[in-house]
Amino acid sequence: MSSYSTINNHQTTVPSLPVTHTTSQTAAALGWSRLPAAYAIPSIAPTIEEARKYCARLARSHYENFSVASWFLPRRLRQHFFNVYAYCRISDDLGDEVGDTTAALALLDQWQSELNACYKGTPRHPVFVALAETVRQFDIPQQEFSDLLTAFRQDQTVTRFETFDDVLGYCHYSANPVGHLVLYLCGYRDKERQDLSDFTCTALQLANFWQDVSRDYEKGRIYLPLEDMRRFGVGQDDIAHNRNTPAFRAMMQFEVERARHWFRQGLPLIEKVDHELAIDLDLFSRGGLEILNSIQDQNYAVLGKRPAISKSRKIALVAHAALAKLFGRPGGGLQ
Repeated sequence: MSSYSTINNHQTTVPSLPVTHTTSQTAAALGWSRLPAAYAIPSIAPTIEEARKYCARLARSHYENFSVASWFLPRRLRQHFFNVYAYCRISDDLGDEVGDTTAALALLDQWQSELNACYKGTPRHPVFVALAETVRQFDIPQQEFSDLLTAFRQDQTVTRFETFDDVLGYCHYSANPVGHLVLYLCGYRDKERQDLSDFTCTALQLANFWQDVSRDYEKGRIYLPLEDMRRFGVGQDDIAHNRNTPAFRAMMQFEVERARHWFRQGLPLIEKVDHELAIDLDLFSRGGLEILNSIQDQNYAVLGKRPAISKSRKIALVAHAALAKLFGRPGGGLQ
């Protein structure tokens, strides 16, 4: 595995201009105006109980997949998962839902300042008031949270990836910290489990990329490695015009098999954690593999038609997890 500590020089970037304090404030005001009012940083910090309810409400209402997964979480950890999820959710929206690069970067800077305040004991935003309690109880390094913001900042300027290693470098920041945070909450701090988690989280990120090629292109981004596009004879115009050519489908088949390989490398983690966490890991791995199966089922023609997991498959996944919770460890049948 290559080192992910730097961004490859081959990535296409858009140069950013220096931003003055006044300009940054104006840009931030624009950014907040384009997001839900509840996201804004209040002038006075809420109580810890108010902050907990804020995170729980966001986690339960904003993303159905998290709500399903939370059914299998031990009750003692549920609020802490809500707190971490709320941080990840808003962080992602700050980078992805504003529609203005300067404004998004200004918001991410303010969010970073709140994260710093969280670790100093002086946060104002309800997410960080609640998260401070989680950070203290589980002794979570700040870098895990900061790395996610690094990915969201990259999204504002890095729109193409020359090599697969460049994509992995992005996943190092955008996906792998989430797995580390889950491990911290469940009492695991060792490098062996973190490395296995990285395989699974990277695989999940790749599955989402291959599922969302058209959606990402609408945002100006292509996560498919440019070297692979050249190798298979796929042009950016093919993506722009939703041309699912034989060459494009051959490339997608290659990328899907590559993602399956990363899932397989992460599977041993399921046997190295307690029963409750193993169920969640199994559920997420199966969900990611089902995305890849859906891509395969439509003959890798993902352009203009986003692959999705059918309702029957979702029910089967949840049923499998429920049975594992009742009768024993998950596992088996993952390919």
